[in-house]
Amino acid sequence: MSKYRNLFIDLDDTLWDTYHNNRQSLEDVFNAHHYDAHYGTFEAFFAVYWPNNVELWHKYENGEINKQQLILNRLAIVLNPMGITSESGILEINREFLFQTTTKKLLIDGAIDLLEYLRPRYRLFILSNGFHEVQMKKLENSGLAPYFDKVILSEDAAFNKPQKGIFDYALRSTNSRKQESLMIGDAWTSDISGAKNAHIDQLWFNPKHLQPKDTSSPPTYTVYKLQEIKTIL
Repeated sequence: MSKYRNLFIDLDDTLWDTYHNNRQSLEDVFNAHHYDAHYGTFEAFFAVYWPNNVELWHKYENGEINKQQLILNRLAIVLNPMGITSESGILEINREFLFQTTTKKLLIDGAIDLLEYLRPRYRLFILSNGFHEVQMKKLENSGLAPYFDKVILSEDAAFNKPQKGIFDYALRSTNSRKQESLMIGDAWTSDISGAKNAHIDQLWFNPKHLQPKDTSSPPTYTVYKLQEIKTIL
């Protein structure tokens, strides 16, 4: 019998296919506004956007920038060269992009099957750094929402993963004991290191077979496909 009662699960790129859904959403915006007149191809546009977006999210998680700076700077890098430089103009494109993301439903392979297995056995909670106005709609529109007892977001906790504060908040707000809890996520720093620092066991979903950033302190468990979690829990 598993010692765990409470599973805290990351949403983006653990259950909801963030990379492909966001890429398609950006392509929708790109085509609607005919940005090919400047960039030629969507691939050229995305090649500028994506690395910058990843770097900004790391800064946001580390508390180096706030939500507004993240939203503005991730799109400014691709919009400024086309003459879209005003804050209002960038925010309008951002609203369009975020709306498109909430309509996308592509999930990581095995997500629903895993949740069907876990739901009768555990208390399930989403633990995410994503924005409230987006994450809730993504959960609802993709069919994930009914599987979860509660959604815990960094905006509600006033701390981002990997900060210990969000994990402490998650435990308090769900009346969970840390020794009976497990964090499941794909991001080494925000999910695995964060949970480890909060003294919560970790399950690293590692589909790209990445090397741990800290080989001296491996996660409690590692899987490469979501289906493998059923052999652990």
